[in-house]
Amino acid sequence: MGHVVFIAKPLKECVNLSLKRIITGKTGEDLAAKYLRKKGYSIIMRNYRTKCGEIDIIAKHKNVLIFIEVKTRKGVFLDTPLAAVTRRKTIQISKVAQEYLSKVNKFDSEARFDVIAICYNNNQADIEHIENAFELCYGN
Repeated sequence: MGHVVFIAKPLKECVNLSLKRIITGKTGEDLAAKYLRKKGYSIIMRNYRTKCGEIDIIAKHKNVLIFIEVKTRKGVFLDTPLAAVTRRKTIQISKVAQEYLSKVNKFDSEARFDVIAICYNNNQADIEHIENAFELCYGN
């Protein structure tokens, strides 16, 4: 019978990795907001949080309310940032969007869900904007 060996990383290394992820995410969100403004979008809010989760950017473009998930990767990865937007994540974003619409009484607004995928490699940022990336999702 085989044994599973778990080798824990030192706490300092884990903290450094978490801090790097936070900085990478914030940098990606800043870049996404700048990109959207150049395309004529109005940024309504960033990092909208509820008990259900968070939406990175809420924007408006041509009378459409847009809930935007930003996924950023640095370096070379086997998966794309878009692959990180799982069904579970779309359900979470959908719940937060519904809470936002209820809070601002905008259930009659046209709305959509976009994803902005940013890949940093050699200090070069590639931005992919996927409009209507997913539909409103229900689930647990």
